[in-house]
Amino acid sequence: MTRRVFFYVQHLLGIGHLARASHVADAMVRAGMQVTVITGGAPVAGFPGPGVAHVALPEIRAGDAGFSGLTDAAGTPVGDTFKANRRDLLLAAYHAARPDVVMIEAFPFGRRQVRFELIPLLQVIHAETLRPRVVASVRDILQERAKPGRDEETVTLARTYFDHVLVHGDPAFVRLEDTFPLAADLADMTLYGGIVAAPLPAPAPDRFDIVVSAGGGAVGAALLNAAAGAIDLLPDTLTWCLIGGINMPETDFASLQARMPAHATLTRFRRDFGGLLRNATLSVSQAGYNTVCDALTAGCRSLLVPFAAGGETEQTLRATRLAGLGLAHVLPETDLSPARMATAIAEALTAPAPLPNTLDLNGADGAARLIADLP
Repeated sequence: MTRRVFFYVQHLLGIGHLARASHVADAMVRAGMQVTVITGGAPVAGFPGPGVAHVALPEIRAGDAGFSGLTDAAGTPVGDTFKANRRDLLLAAYHAARPDVVMIEAFPFGRRQVRFELIPLLQVIHAETLRPRVVASVRDILQERAKPGRDEETVTLARTYFDHVLVHGDPAFVRLEDTFPLAADLADMTLYGGIVAAPLPAPAPDRFDIVVSAGGGAVGAALLNAAAGAIDLLPDTLTWCLIGGINMPETDFASLQARMPAHATLTRFRRDFGGLLRNATLSVSQAGYNTVCDALTAGCRSLLVPFAAGGETEQTLRATRLAGLGLAHVLPETDLSPARMATAIAEALTAPAPLPNTLDLNGADGAARLIADLP
């Protein structure tokens, strides 16, 4: 009997959560499973992939980089009526899918902003006599929580409503307990599937010495502006490709475009981003999960500028761990300026080549195997 999987993923600022979930969904489809992905953020071309059933809930976005509120696609704060409609649509999609496995990305470790629809879904599942297995799908490094009681609440929700916590990470690189203090309370539920990297792509048709990217682009203006200034401070024999991201405000994008010299190109999105890195000498980026995976797979040098606004800690830890393994250079976001960026790029270009990568990057197939093997 074909295993049916219902996979909920909500991206709010960047597209990392959606990209990782899509890679896992693709792997489950290749393994013969029937997968329905539920999304609730801005649409992104190519995600989820072919062969995956897709239900798009009415779009919500983060009100700011600190995730302090939710807005609709027009930027209007969402109210109770909007939330109730999303909840009802989610429950209808669940009943229509009749899944054997429900995967919920990030929650209860994150995405508390959408508990208005996830708690009702989990309560419906919990009340069923023959209920599906429920799996929390989480990245390897979690955001540290400052509010008292949050970790305890996460454990209670996990033990009440979930059967497993599937960590998309290599335990040799980082373990759940490194960023979640109460991980021991979930040890019997925790599975490691490996780091979810996209398959090695074909090289892109064009080549640039330095590729600068800012993920979805909603919070990448400072990085790209520093890189644009660094172009003028480094030899014009270097070729550059700056990728603004689909969520970069148009005014910021236009301002950057006006600064591009002949040996630099600015674009919003490259579907063949991984292939572009295969041709590049250096990737300059934030330290998001997926971008880091793309650089590791491509084998190019990497300069990481971890996103740290709003108390974010995840990218800083990832960048620090990679630097410790000789797989990346790090420039703190607080040190961003054209001069500091130019110096960091020059140092990365002349440093020894990255050490061989030994991390498990086959996490999409690893996750699919674990889901397929659930009782």
